[in-house]
Amino acid sequence: MDRREFLGRTAGALAAMSVSISRPGETRAVPPSDQINLGVIGVGSRGKEVMRMMLRIPGVRVQGLCDVYEPRFAEGRKITNEETPIYRDYRQLLDARDLDAIVIATPLWLHADHVIASLESGRHVYGEKTMALTVQECDRIVEAVKRAGKRYQIGLQYHYAPWYREALQRIRAGKLGRVMQVYSYWHRNNSWRRSVSDPKDLKLERLINWRLYRAYSGGLLAELGSHHIDFANQVFGGIPESVIGTGGIDYWKDGREVPDNVQAVYRYPGGGTHFFSAVTTSRLDGSQVRAYGTTGSVVLTQIDGIFYEEPATEQSAALAETVLEHGVITGASYQAELPYRGLGHPIEVPEGKEGNPNYVSCASFIESARQNKRPEADEHVAWAEGVAVALGNKAIDQGGRVLFAEHVKMPA
Repeated sequence: MDRREFLGRTAGALAAMSVSISRPGETRAVPPSDQINLGVIGVGSRGKEVMRMMLRIPGVRVQGLCDVYEPRFAEGRKITNEETPIYRDYRQLLDARDLDAIVIATPLWLHADHVIASLESGRHVYGEKTMALTVQECDRIVEAVKRAGKRYQIGLQYHYAPWYREALQRIRAGKLGRVMQVYSYWHRNNSWRRSVSDPKDLKLERLINWRLYRAYSGGLLAELGSHHIDFANQVFGGIPESVIGTGGIDYWKDGREVPDNVQAVYRYPGGGTHFFSAVTTSRLDGSQVRAYGTTGSVVLTQIDGIFYEEPATEQSAALAETVLEHGVITGASYQAELPYRGLGHPIEVPEGKEGNPNYVSCASFIESARQNKRPEADEHVAWAEGVAVALGNKAIDQGGRVLFAEHVKMPA
């Protein structure tokens, strides 16, 4: 898919997005032909949350739970019911005849095998991000979707966040001028480690804390940065052409194998740049995305967005006098350049397009499955995010620059 097709497909989807999607908790009659029976592979924290959202959609039932960790069956059945069939092998779940679609919420290293097997069983697939651990696995999934003729949607919830979508509409309408930089952060102050009932059980430790181990995880860039990378891909219309990365295990010396902080700088064809940072030692900046344009900027958080008009370049005499008297000016232009402290304009979501991003993402998938239509966050969106994560991690591991053209077929 070339850049023009990528932009055209996502822009069209933004404009047409699912006005028919029902609201959470809405009760309405669903004809038998629209009933969707789900199987869920991976009943951990993410799998349970996706189930909760799916079950709020009229006509959706969960008809099978699969996991390798026994306690999760009881947790999952609290969300579904005590009679929900359980499976310890995903292949047995896929052998069940009454399933229309599969939710995959397993550790990253298993995504490719689980997604491909589910597609080959004749089911639509909702797969949690990131698409897969390696570029080659991402390629395999794209080919599997094509062969199967079924629908695949990546679980990038922010892709469906109404305020993110409204921001993209403004960007594509030129309301920010030309966007040249995206800065994104996911800063938290905790170890990212989950408690284990028996710390001496190394097998259980790796099962519960798989995100901390290199064989199973893409680390902070995959688990957190994937959302922001997807947004930058939408802004700049495709995948990056290069990435520079750095990171390390600098604070949490607890046996983990993935960095506790990462920084990546992606360059896009045409000059756009995305700076991403994830840390585990300070939550001051939290999770946010900033898109800087020549006539305006936007700041997006987990709950809202604010648009800022570009401040006038001419500085008022009073401001200049204040800075000269009390501050420091070292620029060659000898102008006051203080951070903008205006209130900005909150992004207002058009009536009828509000909604919890988790729910909207799930409802979009169900609509795609019922109508056998391509979802917006399809395999191409997932591939663009997945390869950017994989090559970003390669740059972090090498401590240098990675060219995408050396590892993937670049769009024209």
